[in-house]
Amino acid sequence: MMKIAVFASGSGTNAQHIAEYFHAHADIRVSLIISNKRDAFVLERAERMKIPAVVITGEAFREGRYIQGVLSSHQIDFIVLAGFLLLLPATLIREYPGRILNIHPALLPKYGGKGMYGWHVHEAVIAAGEKESGISIHFVNESYDEGQVIFQAKCPVYESDTPDTLATRIHELEYSHYPRIIEKVVMNLTT
Repeated sequence: MMKIAVFASGSGTNAQHIAEYFHAHADIRVSLIISNKRDAFVLERAERMKIPAVVITGEAFREGRYIQGVLSSHQIDFIVLAGFLLLLPATLIREYPGRILNIHPALLPKYGGKGMYGWHVHEAVIAAGEKESGISIHFVNESYDEGQVIFQAKCPVYESDTPDTLATRIHELEYSHYPRIIEKVVMNLTT
């Protein structure tokens, strides 16, 4: 059984979709939720789904050894970022080479980097007059949104779009594709 930790900073809708996707999976399970915010709604979702959750903030997060200890104690094999807003410590990235995925709500390399998440991304895409947007699933390295992109899916951007209406289409892509791509990458590690 490959055990996944999902890192999330907010509501946790992607974390929930991922956990539900793998709930009855023969080889993969979401075994831990980690958040950097004590009031993140993802923690309530984790409780409802009976998934252990840990809050790691401040120096304990930046330094990385505490996170590694938590992941080790839960025997975590793979990390998935799902709306997680902090840059991962370099020590953690080195500990899980090729085993950390992130999803970004735009077509990288455009509209990535520090501060480019959620509504901010959709606002920038619309302001630039883009005709399409989408999602990018990528491996995580030591820089925001610069790891190798392994999958993209596109959707149109309409002239009438607001960040909220565009976000709705982006979320549909996330929910549809992210769990499936995670499964493919994790299963490739076991073969």
